[in-house]
Amino acid sequence: MNIGELAKRTGLTNSRIRFYESAGLLKTVDRRPNGYRTYSSDAVLVLELITTAQKAGFSLDEIRTLLPSDLDRWEHDALLDALRKKVRDIEALEQRLAESKAQLVGLIGDIEAKPGDMDCAANARRVLSRMLGKAVDTPTGAVDDKPAGKATRRPRARAV
Repeated sequence: MNIGELAKRTGLTNSRIRFYESAGLLKTVDRRPNGYRTYSSDAVLVLELITTAQKAGFSLDEIRTLLPSDLDRWEHDALLDALRKKVRDIEALEQRLAESKAQLVGLIGDIEAKPGDMDCAANARRVLSRMLGKAVDTPTGAVDDKPAGKATRRPRARAV
C-alpha cells in the first residue's frame, strides 16, 4: 500500500509516518523504482503499536528497543519487564504529583488564612516564612512559629 492509504488506515499524517520511518521505528518500507514508498500490512500494526506505546508514556527510544525487527520475533520477557517498569514509573510519578498537589493545597490554605488586618505583602512574607520553616512576627504582634509542612491546619478565615 502507498503512504496515503497507510495514513487513512492509521489516522496518522504522511509526515508522521515518514518521521517514524526516519527514526528507525517503521522498517517495513520498500521503494518502487520511481522512489515511492510501499508498505506491507504489518506497517499498520507497527504504527498502531507505536502510537499506543506513546500514549502509555513510552519514549521513541524505549519503543525502538522494544519493537522487534520482525513481528514474529517478540522478546516476551523483555516486553513484560519494560511494561512493568513503565507501571512503576507511572506510580512514582503519581506519588510525586500527589505530594505536589498536597503542597499546593497547603499553600492555598495558608494564603486564604490571611488575617484580616494584614496586607498582601505582609501575608506573602508570612506564607513564605512558613514555607521555609522560620518564625516571623505578624502585624498583630503574635509570633507564627508553626513549622512548615505540618499536618495541623488553622481554620480558614472566610470573607463575608
